[in-house]
Amino acid sequence: MVATIGGMSWARGAIFYGSDAGKIMLKDMNVYGPIAQMLPPLVIGTVVQVANMPIVRATITIQDPSCELTSVRAALVDIYKTKGFYALYHGCSAAVMKTVPKYMAAIWVKDYMEEVLPAAEPNNKGSELIRSAIKSVTAGIAGAVLTNPLDVLRNEMFKTDLPMTATFQKLMKEQGWAFMARGVTSNTTAVAVPIAMTIFFTDYFIAFKNRYHETGSVF
Repeated sequence: MVATIGGMSWARGAIFYGSDAGKIMLKDMNVYGPIAQMLPPLVIGTVVQVANMPIVRATITIQDPSCELTSVRAALVDIYKTKGFYALYHGCSAAVMKTVPKYMAAIWVKDYMEEVLPAAEPNNKGSELIRSAIKSVTAGIAGAVLTNPLDVLRNEMFKTDLPMTATFQKLMKEQGWAFMARGVTSNTTAVAVPIAMTIFFTDYFIAFKNRYHETGSVF
């Protein structure tokens, strides 16, 4: 559990912070538009997902009811010993395809909502929080729903050890296009809530810092 939480926490922090910093850096280099918006989360999200892949693989393995392993460490050792080093990265292509677009979508929606939502009322913390909550929830749900089919594909690859194309064909044969909506409710809860909370608390701490620098007080 600690490994899972740690892996997810540093990954989200790196993606959201790195995406904002990368966008600013690109704009300073006179790079604007979709490239400045999408390139940072694409690059950082891919690097983070590859780095986290063994933990993700082990976590999903022990979640299988038929699995007798009880810890991420035990699952990592078992996968390495029985299937080899590269098995730790099995499903990495599907995981990148699922995770990176999820954050790209969430960051795009977050920035879009930042532009279209009415500005918060000056010196009204309640107005700031409501605005941030709307932006955060919208971005989280969008990221989760749009990438749900890739989440199903990734998890099925872990269960069957089949390559991505074969897994897609298997899902289509067994369920048709309906597989794209499989587990969308639980996935939205599992994915949208953490993303929304990350965005919300990031906004909150930024506002907290700005208020302190401007007034010397957080109240």
